[in-house]
Amino acid sequence: MLEHLSRRLFTRCATLITLGATGLATPAFAADAWPSQPLKILVGFAAGGGNDIVARILAKELQQSLGQTVVVENKGGAGGLLANDIVAKSPKNGYTLLLGSIGSNTIAPVLSKKLSYDPRKDLEPISLVAESGNALLVNAKLPYKTVKEMTDAARKEPGTINYASSGNGSTLHLAGALFAQQAGVNLVHVPYRGNGPAIADVSAGQVQAIFSGIPPAISSAKTGQTRILAVTTKERVKSLPNVPTVAEAGLPGYAFTSWYGLFTTGGTDPVIVEKLAQEVRKIIARPDVRAQLEAQGLTPESSDPKTFKEQIDRELTRWTRDIKALGISAD
Repeated sequence: MLEHLSRRLFTRCATLITLGATGLATPAFAADAWPSQPLKILVGFAAGGGNDIVARILAKELQQSLGQTVVVENKGGAGGLLANDIVAKSPKNGYTLLLGSIGSNTIAPVLSKKLSYDPRKDLEPISLVAESGNALLVNAKLPYKTVKEMTDAARKEPGTINYASSGNGSTLHLAGALFAQQAGVNLVHVPYRGNGPAIADVSAGQVQAIFSGIPPAISSAKTGQTRILAVTTKERVKSLPNVPTVAEAGLPGYAFTSWYGLFTTGGTDPVIVEKLAQEVRKIIARPDVRAQLEAQGLTPESSDPKTFKEQIDRELTRWTRDIKALGISAD
């Protein structure tokens, strides 16, 4: 009887020890086994835009490297904040991702009067994917052919030069507002519902200029109806090697660079976040992927999660200050 009791006690203790060890090891095991189901990348804008193009390039490559289906879902609304909100409130398992951007992740949250999530805590930065700039595009019939000629004309006749944008508070709006502030000129902002209709009116001469996304600016300039004066990046763009930067062309110190990056839900296991970051870095290092992004006027980039998070924090602080100083609102 005593021997039987001892065996039962030994068995129970062994079982408890095993369960305890298994419990301690479960998070690591779960992370090691990830991914075991399909992933999705949410895009906060309609198909065909910059975020969507980058997301689909990345999804295709992640699907091959992770061995799981990766689908792109467009959840447009509120300047990208709808998709942000969905990802912020998703399970913390790394299966729901977000292709974010400077506009949707560090500018729109500052402009929003009612934000239902914390952009610093509820979204986990994984890695940069690409950087991009804008092109200062003007109607081809205008007499000025350089940035200096445009700013000289604006100083001579304040308030006579209009610039279009894709909407109040958009990156195109901010690029123009910062340009006007640093140049010390008065440019009149004309908001549109998208880059396309804004460029159409610049081409028609209804508005003189626009700080456009680079791919549509290139397409427009090829028609001969518009002219690209400069790009807003710190360095020249590969797809426009003969076009100077704004800083080179007459406004030293000016630069306005946008970016696209991958996020997941805040609080996701760091092992999963790092695994995704490593995959992105490997993908972005490939010449064929870099060529795809460069063909869109983008500069391929990648980063580790810590560095990307620090960048997000700096930009949220910066845009809170700058948007207030510029008096810009989303309304």
